[in-house]
Amino acid sequence: MIDIAPVLYKDEKLLLLDQTLLPNEERYLEISTKEEIWEAIKSLRVRGAPAIGVAAAYGLYVSVRDVETKMFDVFKDEFCAAKELIGGARPTAVNLSWALERMENKLMELQERHIYDIKEQLLAEAEKIRIEDEDACRAMGEHGLSLLAPGMGVLTHCNAGTIATSKYGTCLAPIYLGHERGYNFRVFADETRPLLQGARLTAWELFKAGVDVTLICDSMASIVMKNGWVDAVAVGCDRMAANGDGANKIGTSGVAVLAKEYGIPFYMFAPTSTIDLATPSGREIEIEQRDGGEIYRMWYAKDMAPEGVKTYNPAFDVTDAKYITAVVTEKGVVRPPYEENLKKVFEQG
Repeated sequence: MIDIAPVLYKDEKLLLLDQTLLPNEERYLEISTKEEIWEAIKSLRVRGAPAIGVAAAYGLYVSVRDVETKMFDVFKDEFCAAKELIGGARPTAVNLSWALERMENKLMELQERHIYDIKEQLLAEAEKIRIEDEDACRAMGEHGLSLLAPGMGVLTHCNAGTIATSKYGTCLAPIYLGHERGYNFRVFADETRPLLQGARLTAWELFKAGVDVTLICDSMASIVMKNGWVDAVAVGCDRMAANGDGANKIGTSGVAVLAKEYGIPFYMFAPTSTIDLATPSGREIEIEQRDGGEIYRMWYAKDMAPEGVKTYNPAFDVTDAKYITAVVTEKGVVRPPYEENLKKVFEQG
């Protein structure tokens, strides 16, 4: 697999791989303020639910690292202001709010401590979130690999790989582990319009790692399946509701419907940090709406639609649980009925 990380904290600097520049340029941005981490998340310089959570945790820490006070209440006010701003960057990916809440819980545990100690422990908590994500991705890779056989054709949508997590990825983790073990998977990567995460990111990182990857347009998924080239679909997840409905990059639900039509198993990879038992179903998941210019202007020298045309540009859609063959978590593979079995995942401790 490729040796690159989307989020780095070293030499007291928070560095984010600017994914808006890929695949043409690999450049890291240094982040030191709450406004900078908000912009990086909002603009998709860092993206992928797990990576967003890790970046937010580190970003919250660096936002308050230089606050000079001995008063806990003063420090807390600065912390909460940064948390509120960062938390508003993207509403759909639950890892963002999850990581920020975890950092605040750590803060409140430490309110009797010296401010210097509090800052040290907040950094340690952010590092813990990163390490836990890496371990979870490795575990999801092993569980996911148990569902796949050597030589399979696997279709994926968007990017849930190394650069969307701390390491390995979610749905790409079994691809990387299988590649290391000689499984010879054939991956079909949807380009994933309008932001082309499949083309710019998934195809880039798999090709760089030496995986057999074929890039296709989103509209080609059906014929690739009909040709018999796809044995399984593996996708990530930005938020999963208690009933098993899963929000992922726009276009995912269409792939799921096609897979069901062609009798192909559809696997959604969701670390437990992405499973939101407080949200009953996908109907309650807030879907981020983005600038319509991404559809017809972003990648073109000239506009590819008439000026003033109405646009509809949701960043995500929700795949109904009935289309999901199994959910892969770091604690194991979960099958229907999801309302019962997702709860059991958390009961494992």
